[in-house]
Amino acid sequence: MMRRTVIMVFAALLMLAAPQPMAASGHDGDSFSPKELVMEHLADSYEWHIVTVKGHELTVPLPVIVRSSTGWHIFSSNKICHGGSYNGLYIAHEGKYKDKIVEDVGGQQRRPLDLSLTKTACGAIFSMLVVMILFLVAARAYKKRDEVDYCPRGLAGLLEWLIDSIMGSVIKPCVGHNYRKFAPYLLTAFFFIFITNLLGLIPIFPGGANVTGNISVTLFMAVMTMLAVNLFGSKHYYKEIFWPDVPLFLKAIPLMPVIELVGIITKPFALMMRLFANIFAGHSIILSLCCMIFLTAHMGAALNGSMTVVALLFMIFMNCLELLVAFLQAYVFTMLSAVFIGLAQEH
Repeated sequence: MMRRTVIMVFAALLMLAAPQPMAASGHDGDSFSPKELVMEHLADSYEWHIVTVKGHELTVPLPVIVRSSTGWHIFSSNKICHGGSYNGLYIAHEGKYKDKIVEDVGGQQRRPLDLSLTKTACGAIFSMLVVMILFLVAARAYKKRDEVDYCPRGLAGLLEWLIDSIMGSVIKPCVGHNYRKFAPYLLTAFFFIFITNLLGLIPIFPGGANVTGNISVTLFMAVMTMLAVNLFGSKHYYKEIFWPDVPLFLKAIPLMPVIELVGIITKPFALMMRLFANIFAGHSIILSLCCMIFLTAHMGAALNGSMTVVALLFMIFMNCLELLVAFLQAYVFTMLSAVFIGLAQEH
């Protein structure tokens, strides 16, 4: 009975996670475009959509911070998100700046300096707050270590087990003897990706943000790993790049240094694309499965009912799979980052 109740609640949350496409598109079922709907909800936005009820959208406006040709402007996004404009600023609905804040300068659209807190940025900030709270809980539990026979329980015990596992199986063997220097960054990266991926699967606000499915976020994390590798690399690491142990004619023709320098870029690029592609693909599949329900809405009750059941079952399966992917992608990113750092540290 309990298992059936959990499945029903989970299915209801899946339905809640997907906005009603007919209301969102503003057209009838024949003009409904799954591609536009999926891309709309995976893209970043200046407001946080919660739910659509009878054609009315419940959203949370986010702060807009831009520097245009007339100076700095800070205002709420509800002034421009629904076709409005503010001090000459508005959201473009087409062209290369589609869904971005622009202004008209000399009859042409121009992008101002945009530092707005978008949905992705707010989702990342919320994830960082959750990670900070988790670490503070674990740190508070460690203060009781002086007590006799004390063993952390509950959340603190789970965090201790997870941290020890990552330290013992990933960071220490991959980085090498200097692993403690890089452990704070690698543990932070692991927990940030893991928590962010889990929050992205929760359809209720403040979950549901496609943070690690945004290539800007994964680019930033990959750059942080690249800086950790190259700023703290040993002299032997740079010797292998600029003066490797190869035959003299290869040193005369600087082919190997060029290949090594290309490797400096391709390693973080692989980190960026691996995390982005896996998370983006998972969210796309789940949304596409939901669209199947509405695509068959005008094909008869029998067909629509059967496709609804099939789509819900596959959505439940995909969400369960995404729980594994949430951990796996955090683990892989941390492991590869530790390997790259370790290669730059060892003699």
